[in-house]
Amino acid sequence: MKIRSALLAFAVAGGLGSSETLAQNAYITNASSLNTSVSVIDTATNTVTATIPVGGGPFGVAVTPDGSKAYVTNLESATATVIAAATNTVVATIPVGNSPLGVAVSPDGSKVYVANGSSNDVPVIAAATNTVTTTIPCGNGPQGVAVSPDGSTLYVANFVSGTVSVINTTTNTVTATIPVSVGLFGVAVTPDGSKIYVTNSGDNSASIPAAVSVIDTKTNTVNATITIGGLTDAAFGVAVTPDGGTVYATNFAGTVSVISTATNTVIDTISGFINPLGVAVTPDGSRIYVANDRGSGNPQTMGFVSVIAAATNTVIDTIPVGDGPIAFGVFIQPPPPPPRFAGTPGKANCHGQSVSALAKQYGGLNNAAGILRSLAVMCGADPLRTLDPAYQLHPRSPAVHTWLHVLPFLSDCKLVFLL
Repeated sequence: MKIRSALLAFAVAGGLGSSETLAQNAYITNASSLNTSVSVIDTATNTVTATIPVGGGPFGVAVTPDGSKAYVTNLESATATVIAAATNTVVATIPVGNSPLGVAVSPDGSKVYVANGSSNDVPVIAAATNTVTTTIPCGNGPQGVAVSPDGSTLYVANFVSGTVSVINTTTNTVTATIPVSVGLFGVAVTPDGSKIYVTNSGDNSASIPAAVSVIDTKTNTVNATITIGGLTDAAFGVAVTPDGGTVYATNFAGTVSVISTATNTVIDTISGFINPLGVAVTPDGSRIYVANDRGSGNPQTMGFVSVIAAATNTVIDTIPVGDGPIAFGVFIQPPPPPPRFAGTPGKANCHGQSVSALAKQYGGLNNAAGILRSLAVMCGADPLRTLDPAYQLHPRSPAVHTWLHVLPFLSDCKLVFLL
């Protein structure tokens, strides 16, 4: 019992914060006709744990902020596939329009935005019903889409018109059109919402090299252009690290450029890729995953995903996936939310819902754990064995429920602890 009490005290001190260790999955779209599927990679082990059949030509992918679903655009099927992350199964298929490419989810998870490359519009999906509620006209040949951190603005990179459409998500109207360059593909917003990074193809006839354009969101103007390739190259995927300090951009010629957001300059170039396309950063910023197309149509040259260590900007692992991987979008699950506390907020004998509040009330974390255990015993319950059936587990919590204990706290408040 002393060991268990010590474990409980340890859980209060460190088990409810950033120590959550559930792995995040990466969802990789395989666009070749050989296997139109999504490969699911466990980023803790860098192994493929599932392969999910989807529509024809899967292209873009976006995981919801709570990590519960992944939305995949199917270029050839003109649909979006909804995957339940808990089971890695398809739960819905949504008709969205002509040539769906990029896809993004609003920060609150309520809306999903799709770029239709042929019909030059953005259908808006209500996540609650998985139905298209409206369609927003934009520029010519929309490819990448990204939502501002506050959810108020949608940015659409238009390949043909060379512009970025700025859309008010409340009114679903274009409020600005920003001239950028030629052949726009990916778009990513910094965590503070102050800048947008857009990848551009090279144009040999116009002597324009492949580059990343930087847009100031306050003025909606381009304030920097960062060259990352030659006149015949194509910059494609782009991702910003969680701290906002670094941008990773893929160049189809076989490199990934590392850009400092403080100076808007290339600080490193990583080589050794084969037709790199989509790129995403893990939630802790420690690793970058890059989809390598490698050459579709030949079973002997299936695609793969490269894993980059952010600390050294070197490739540390290679993961075989399906044929023609693209993974255009934010394809890695975010971290799960912290455990929620059961009980009724505002009750006089329930001191808030946070561990820090309990620690303050009882003079330290260890004291709080000990006192709560004593109170539970006085109420006639074993605090290490009582499980509240009403407590809703996070959908991605591991099935090791012996780690979940509920401490009855007096008559009307229960606190949840993870050991």
